[in-house]
Amino acid sequence: MTDEEFEAFYAHSVRALVGQVYLMTGDLHEAQDVVQEAFVRAWARRSRLERDAGPEAWVRTVARRLAVSRWRRRGRATEAWRRHHGERAGTAPAPDPGTVALVAALRQLSERQRRVAVLHYVCDLSVQQVAAETGIAAGTVKSHLSRARAALAPHLDDTTASDLDLGGAP
Repeated sequence: MTDEEFEAFYAHSVRALVGQVYLMTGDLHEAQDVVQEAFVRAWARRSRLERDAGPEAWVRTVARRLAVSRWRRRGRATEAWRRHHGERAGTAPAPDPGTVALVAALRQLSERQRRVAVLHYVCDLSVQQVAAETGIAAGTVKSHLSRARAALAPHLDDTTASDLDLGGAP
């Protein structure tokens, strides 16, 4: 991928990737940070990224892995802080009430179900693409999607659920 192709890829993909990772993590600022870091890593290997081989999936996977690593480090640091200094102050509120409701509902899912649901419904990947990106069998992806829909339905109003198209089959 040339420098110009990478710049076009970045301009076209960054906003959607931040939104997708935000829905997976529930933290907008963290999503922005890890997506930016993933793009830095992608820039370093841009000559090996092929447009047809899914550079967006590569960046999304790297960003999610970075978020998980940070979450683990932060969890250990938070526990140490609580032991020595008490509770931490709250975080800044999320921007949009519909998105906040969606993120809150997604937090009710297991990490695997949340990831599969976001990749399928938000990133608009097919079941086979989700299976390839996650390393999960297609049948298991379908099972996770079905369970995720059932778990999310009571937590979302009709508008939010229709945004994800939770009514239909995977």
